[in-house]
This record gives sequence, structure tokens and C-alpha cells, in this order.
Amino acid sequence: MFSRETYIARRQQLRQKISGGIVLLLGNVDSPMNYADNTYHFRQDSSFLYFFGLDFQNLAAVLDVDSGEDTIFGDDVSIEDIIWMGPQIALKEKADRVGVVRTEPFKNLETVIGKAIRSGRKIHFLPPYRAENKLLLNELLGISVSKQKAYASLELIKAVISLRSVKEVQEIDEIRKACAVGHQMHVAAMKMANAGVWEQTIAGTIEGIANAGGGMVSFPVILSQNGETLHNHDHSNILQDGRLMLVDAGAEISSHYASDFTRTIPVSGKFTSKQREIYEIVLAANNRGRELTKPGATYLSVHLAAAEVITSGLKEIGLMKGDVKEAVRNGAHALFLPHGLGHMLGLDVHDMEDLGQIYVGYDDETRPVDQFGTAYLRMGRKLEPGFVITNEPGIYFIPALIEKWKAEKINTDFINFDRLNEYIGFGGIRLEDDILVTESGCEILGDRIPITPDEVENIMS
Repeated sequence: MFSRETYIARRQQLRQKISGGIVLLLGNVDSPMNYADNTYHFRQDSSFLYFFGLDFQNLAAVLDVDSGEDTIFGDDVSIEDIIWMGPQIALKEKADRVGVVRTEPFKNLETVIGKAIRSGRKIHFLPPYRAENKLLLNELLGISVSKQKAYASLELIKAVISLRSVKEVQEIDEIRKACAVGHQMHVAAMKMANAGVWEQTIAGTIEGIANAGGGMVSFPVILSQNGETLHNHDHSNILQDGRLMLVDAGAEISSHYASDFTRTIPVSGKFTSKQREIYEIVLAANNRGRELTKPGATYLSVHLAAAEVITSGLKEIGLMKGDVKEAVRNGAHALFLPHGLGHMLGLDVHDMEDLGQIYVGYDDETRPVDQFGTAYLRMGRKLEPGFVITNEPGIYFIPALIEKWKAEKINTDFINFDRLNEYIGFGGIRLEDDILVTESGCEILGDRIPITPDEVENIMS
């Protein structure tokens, strides 16, 4: 939690961006795994955390834009709660910590919202993603679950995104801490990646490092020697000599700020010549993306430049052909890079994705590209100082996709399909860093995880 002045200032900034009415922010509640008292690890809503900083269940807040008054709704615990959970912080004390004077029992939220509705006041709310809050909104506002996303306040969505996109210095410090834990996770994975090791052993170990760092993983660990599956959560394989192990993992620390890194490493510690050849192309694309990341540049242009590096490299080794820029314009690179270069990072690993990626990653000037591969680019907008983004190019050899393009004769002017048979079973390589956009360019957050082939081989040995 930051200082009370931080949250007061954030709420004041939010008010200045809303034309009038009230803002309703719902915290999260416990969600049961298999029965009511056996719950998943509690995770507070990120926007509620950003404006109110209270990491507790069963809270809601109302910001009155017109009067300037904030109210937190919640309940103090009973003696039964204290027996099971120990002494708890009173609601008034929680509110005081974040500069809120007024508190009310949670049941009064319905009365306050009902009064606002009868008065014809605008009620701004964010699109809900938890079932419990969808049901609560239905009770409070009478909006069916299926229509709530459409009725969410676009004015509020854009206001929240404008504030959360540019990270404060204290937020960047927290992300650096998350990066330090992420660094430990990936170095541990490198040292464990030997033939005969069960993937789950490594995945479980690095998840434990995240937990020991004060929080949890920022998303379910992606770890597999079948790295051509972009989000491979199957950790059932035994590592084999000659394969590559892709690890995409990050930490969420106690403040809930996240890191997100990817490294691809040779099982048992030595790249083959073919693996090193492809790896060097991905590394060149990663480095080129970082060189071009600066204020005023669109991340769409950076993505396309990285795609050109990949296309050029694959052309040099005979897997692609033709004019590089024309190949990228036609989307031929997407056979090997079927995803975007990166996304926002902060309180969420895909920061603010619950608010609508079209608003987070794009603006009126830069719009999504309706082309396979580039269409998956989550972040395309013009960059500003204070943005924290990921830089994660990759090259993958996906048998089903290769077969489809070959059969349908897609981009045959740019791809040597006959050569691709040699790479079936290769897997995939992705290299991801977390990047802060500065006033003059950008910087990698935290100590860079070993990334050159020599660095990786040295640490594995």
C-alpha cells in the first residue's frame, strides 16, 4: 500500500476526468474452489486497488463526482471471524489509511445506488469480470448480466486507463521488485533444465519462488519443450536431450505489481547449430524492438520492424524468400510469429485488459490491423514516458499451421515450404523482457535475465 496522499490524489484526478454523477467501484470477494469455506487465494480488483489501496474482501466504494465525497462500504467482523482469523482491522481504520472519511455497512450500498437512480444521476461502473460482481450489479442496477459490458461507462474506462497507463515512480519501483523475483524464477529454471527432469518439477519450483517472494505467479506458468504452443500450460513431459524448453513466467508481489519474462533454453545446456541459428534471429528482433521503443513511436511500428528482422533472418537461412518489407505487408511472417510484440504491464500482467484491450492498446490514431498474426497485437498505440510494456518476439514451427498454409497455398511467394519439413518438431523460441519507456528511449527493468546463447549456456553449466 502506498501513502494515503497517493490514493487521495488518484481519486481527485479521476474526478476531474468524469463529467458528473457517481463512480461505483466494486472490490472482489472470496471465490470457493469446491465448497464455500475452501477458497482460492484472494485477489483484489486492480482498479479498486489503484484508487483505494485496500486489499480486503467484501468492499465497495462510491466516488461522488459532484460533491467530492468518497464512501467505502463494508462490514466489521464478528467474534466468530476473529476466532478463526485473528484480530482484524476495523473498517474505519481501513478507510482512514487511504484518506476516506465516510464508511457505511455494505447493505447500505443498495440504498445509496437506489437513491442515485431515482434522482436520475449517472452511475459509472467498469465492465465486471467476476461472476459475483456481475450478480451484484444486476441487483443494484437492474442490468442483466449479458448487457452489463455494453452499459459500462466508456467515460470511466478511458479515465481509468489514462491514469493507470503512465506509471508513477513508486509503481515502477514495485515492478522492479517483481522483476527481481522473476529473474530468480528464470535462473532457477535454467539450472534445472536437464534431460530426464519432469516439466512439472521445474514449473512447481519456480511457482514456489514466486510465492516465497511475497505474492504469487502473475499468471499460470507457461513451460514446455513443446514451445510451439504459445500458451502451453501442460507440464507433463519429461525433458529430452536436443529439445528446447520455453519458459514464460513472472511474479506478482504483495503489492500486486507484476513481471513477465520469457526465456528459451536448450535441455542439458547446449544449443545445436540449428537452434542457435533461430535463437539469434529472435534475439536480434528483441534487441531491435528495444532500440525503437521510445516516446512518440507507435508500438505497432515497432512490432512490424521486429517482424522484418525475423523475416530477414529466416530469408538468410532459406526458410523465407522475396522482398522482406513486402513479405511483412502480406503477413507472411505470421506463419512463424503469430502473435503481437507485447502488451502493457502493471497491476495486471496484461494491464487493464478487463477494461477492453481496444482502449488500452489502441487510440484514435492507431487502430488494430485486421491481419492474421498482427491482429493479436495487444499494444499498438503511441508510446509515452512511464508506459511499462513487454517486448517478446518469437519464432515457432507449428505443424498444423504450416500444413494449413501449405495446403491452401498461402504466401507461397515468401515461404519455402519444402525446407520447413526439416523443422517439424523444432518447437518454438520466445524471448521477453519488461521495458520502461523513458523520456528519451527505454530501459529494461531489473537485471536482464541471461539471454545471449553464451550467457544461457554458461549459467546452465
